[in-house]
Amino acid sequence: MIRTFEDAYEFVIEVKVCTIFGSKKSPYPSLWDNVDLPDRKKGEKGWGQKVTAIWKWKNELPATYPNEIFYGKVAGGDAVLMEMGHLRETHYPAAKEDVGKLSSLAQQIYGHVKIEPWYTGDLRKLVMEETGCTKSRFDTALKALQISLNIVRSNHPDEERDRWVTFGELYPEVPNPS
Repeated sequence: MIRTFEDAYEFVIEVKVCTIFGSKKSPYPSLWDNVDLPDRKKGEKGWGQKVTAIWKWKNELPATYPNEIFYGKVAGGDAVLMEMGHLRETHYPAAKEDVGKLSSLAQQIYGHVKIEPWYTGDLRKLVMEETGCTKSRFDTALKALQISLNIVRSNHPDEERDRWVTFGELYPEVPNPS
């Protein structure tokens, strides 16, 4: 069972791919199901130790070990942590999709991120003003860009909010035909 940051690191390296929180549809094990920390007690405010640790680790693991652990989304939309060798050898060849095959909204979002990194809220506001799309359509397009390995969350250790960069900018060593 996982109790520490180091345990979480070893778990990701061992299983190759894990979801952050459990998903009945996912074939992958989850951090949630394998973390042995207390949940929030009845009447306790906040998230509790388990949720707090998992939420923190999902960002800290790829920031601390950028050459060993990838954070992203897989088909179906689950957020995952993935061992980099698995990303390079198995996941990338199977999941990479050219941005030109995605929706025009996804392409427009990608166009902004390609020019400069964007925080989710700022990017959503801009794109919604430009296109008149809904928050739901924006979120769907953003998820498609992650699943297709066109954009990723910045791994900078000081980032507290999701800031999007192109996959190739963060992972130039992984084959990237775009």
